[in-house]
Amino acid sequence: MAQPATFTNKFGMEFVLVKPGSMVVGKFQPGVGEPPKEKLDRPTLPPSAYKTAAAMAQKSARPGFTVNLNQPYYIGKFEVTQEQWQKIMGSNPALFQKNKVKDNAAKHPVENITWEEAQAFVKKLNAQDKQHTYRLPTEFEWEYAARAGATEDIPWSEINEVAVLGGTTTSPIGQKKPNSWGIYDMLGNVWEWVQDYYNEKIFADPVPPRTGKEHVLKGASFTGDVKNATYLTHAAGPGNGFDIGVRLVMKANK
Repeated sequence: MAQPATFTNKFGMEFVLVKPGSMVVGKFQPGVGEPPKEKLDRPTLPPSAYKTAAAMAQKSARPGFTVNLNQPYYIGKFEVTQEQWQKIMGSNPALFQKNKVKDNAAKHPVENITWEEAQAFVKKLNAQDKQHTYRLPTEFEWEYAARAGATEDIPWSEINEVAVLGGTTTSPIGQKKPNSWGIYDMLGNVWEWVQDYYNEKIFADPVPPRTGKEHVLKGASFTGDVKNATYLTHAAGPGNGFDIGVRLVMKANK
């Protein structure tokens, strides 16, 4: 029988089924904008400058590499909330709770957590729900779900429709539009821990490092703007702390 497209566990955590597929990761094709041919009423750079910029852009370009995801998996429809963290861990580490926000803090994503604390949450959740297996997503699982079939980076004109940006606090989950696979807040609100070690580069490698000093963060923060909201590049924790959260993957039963 086909698996359901969505699933809600006994703790109220909702998951969306992601089916196998492939994507090109790390593709970077920068362009150079030149002024129009007609004369402008302002100074412009000499033609040689644009040629130099085009050559530099070409040198920086990356073709990317293909990643195949061969197994289905469920990914959190939303970031883990303060309420859900409290249920599992018995405490709430979030900075933006109580009178720090104007609405229901319980529905805000949990933040101010380390990678090790995210793993401790996963361990406790697995102990309390023996019917399912939870873990952090790999970087490629996260990016594949965030892209939702897109082959290029998200246009700036669309970012503010789906991303929680430019704020002074986190926001309740699910306030913006979901992506085309029904997943919310993949960009903005809080950075999200993933399983992989950071490779000390702006783009991922075809084979993630097996060891490292830090772990990868994906998705950008509520403090960012459209320049930060991308699923193509990655960052490393622990970052600011107050804008670091998590989204889980649940094993899809065959």
